[in-house]
Amino acid sequence: MSAATAYSTVRKAAQPLTLRLGTRRSALATTQSSWVADQLRAQGHTVDLVTIVTEGDTSTASLSSLGGTGVFAAALRRALLAGEVDFAVHSLKDLPTAPEPGLTIAAVPVREDPRDVLVATDGRTLGELGEGAVVGTGSPRRVAQLAALGMGLSFKDIRGNVDTRIAMVHDGSLDAVVLARAGLARLGRLDDATESIDPLQMLPAPGQGALAVECRADDETTRAALAVLDDADTRACVTAERAVLAALEAGCSAPVGALAEVVEGEDGLELSLRAFVGSVDGSVDLRRSLVGPVTDAPSLGHRLAAVLLKDGADVLGEPEERPPAPAGDQSATRPRASGHSWPPDPPGANGAPPLAAPDRRPENDSTERAT
Repeated sequence: MSAATAYSTVRKAAQPLTLRLGTRRSALATTQSSWVADQLRAQGHTVDLVTIVTEGDTSTASLSSLGGTGVFAAALRRALLAGEVDFAVHSLKDLPTAPEPGLTIAAVPVREDPRDVLVATDGRTLGELGEGAVVGTGSPRRVAQLAALGMGLSFKDIRGNVDTRIAMVHDGSLDAVVLARAGLARLGRLDDATESIDPLQMLPAPGQGALAVECRADDETTRAALAVLDDADTRACVTAERAVLAALEAGCSAPVGALAEVVEGEDGLELSLRAFVGSVDGSVDLRRSLVGPVTDAPSLGHRLAAVLLKDGADVLGEPEERPPAPAGDQSATRPRASGHSWPPDPPGANGAPPLAAPDRRPENDSTERAT
């Protein structure tokens, strides 16, 4: 992982521990957990990985029907509270914003690049997909922002691991999929990406690209061992992003994007926070930003959420209200730009027929910088 060198100067713990690390069984989850385990082993600790099967790993239902991406964390947290493991590693964007009683996030290591990436047929970029191209994603946030671009894209709700999703592109089932760049980087598969999407076009999910290392709140020994992995700048950024999400009272699958960055201001380092709220059909695309002290991350997130709510986010529908293609619309079978008919849905595509894309750019798509 690219952040590995960030810990080269971390002090070694005085008391080596033997720790059990709970992890999901997917390749990405075990890769992330193994990376954290290696950092702790470098501190002199013994770390054993314990595989935990979650409902999100076994069910083929859409994430929204399962209750959002928090379903991935639920089984790991139960194992932690039951004392079956000593700590767990999560993709931070998968964690609900509400604190889990009895648990604490002991460390947020240095973040990977938080952007989304496109994996498309024939090496195409987003601008080269063409009207009618079908993009696979299970994220209403991604659908909302892509639809708002007014490019005439259609969307398919898909599930599956990174390999499964990329295979849907390679076998021609879909024109493209959108994935988190951090996941491809950790798996050594960045060569599959055809474009890293600019945050001006698509803001990532709050916490995307960051890991959360969680343990029991009353386990002071383990907390101290894990704390050496914490990166203060990353924690400030994701705290602000998740504060936006929490204040908007949106779950992880809601159409909300946020990105905070530590930047150089006139009086030193500042936290620059941008956020997006929109409708999944792309008709509303509300973007606002704020700058504040790095030490004021939670308040900055709450203030930006208040701006969004004041400017119209409070009237947006829930993600489940997104409209399918109108009755009689043959979007699932109409020819692609290349003239070929659509193949049958890939096994991991469990949504309705591709969603109708708006025929115009939304009017409320301006980005405003508030102070």
